[in-house]
Amino acid sequence: MDWWQPRVLGRTGLRVSRLGLGSSYGLAGKDVERAVERGVTYLYWGSRRRDDFGDGIRRCARRDRDRLCVVVQSYSRSALALGPSLEVALRRLGLDHADVLLLGWWNQPPPRRILDRARELVERGRARALMISCHHRPAFAAHIAAPAVDAIMVRYNAAHRGAEHEVFPHVVAAARRPGVVAYTATRWGGLLDRALVPAAEPVPRASDCYRFALTRPEVDVVLAGPRDGAELDEALAALDRGPLTADELAWLQRVGDGVRAASSTGVPPPGARNAGALWERVVGAAQQLGSRLRR
Repeated sequence: MDWWQPRVLGRTGLRVSRLGLGSSYGLAGKDVERAVERGVTYLYWGSRRRDDFGDGIRRCARRDRDRLCVVVQSYSRSALALGPSLEVALRRLGLDHADVLLLGWWNQPPPRRILDRARELVERGRARALMISCHHRPAFAAHIAAPAVDAIMVRYNAAHRGAEHEVFPHVVAAARRPGVVAYTATRWGGLLDRALVPAAEPVPRASDCYRFALTRPEVDVVLAGPRDGAELDEALAALDRGPLTADELAWLQRVGDGVRAASSTGVPPPGARNAGALWERVVGAAQQLGSRLRR
């Protein structure tokens, strides 16, 4: 199969592009439309829902809704609020359903009431499939084993390769393989930063980072967060450049090890490039705190 050909996203049964776009970083609606024309169909309405990005989804859906895989994320820790959370997003996008409902930031199995409500929304046709994201890799074994979960979203990049040992083996061993979406491919821009990349190594391009994630056979989609048309063009270049060679893979692993060693914390530094990541962490932390207080 050609590198750029769409895949079926595991248990969801949905055909998706290998590259996905996230709404958090500022990409204009006209560039969303351009990406869809180029073959990008996985559109993630995530932590920061920028109006222009949403308008791009709306316009694309009017022309060819069946081509798109629109993912709506909810951080809701309340089963009662999960449905309204989804409905608000659908109204904003002018859609009658989401292709994937993403339960965000579950570092442990969600309570039965959450999963039951989510599956009810799927059965009612408000979404076609259910995905879960997590920041604690050992928890993915339970997520993958859960019959209600159709796909997972996992952090994976050259500096954070733990999924290769803690997550991907469970994906391969599953009786019904879940879909796999990788995010933070550039490590919030750290893998592109000369100040963090070892001096002896060339600084990667963003497309190198996306190619790194897509070289793993378990990964169906890699999520990109371009801020503008130029960054979108660089993300799209990953599809044209194809899989990494063995030498490129070894190089990116060295770069990743160096970047990880040079970073004093796992939290990205402030800055425009990392604003979306910081926002996601703030929202997720608030939801985790709320969950604890309700126990």
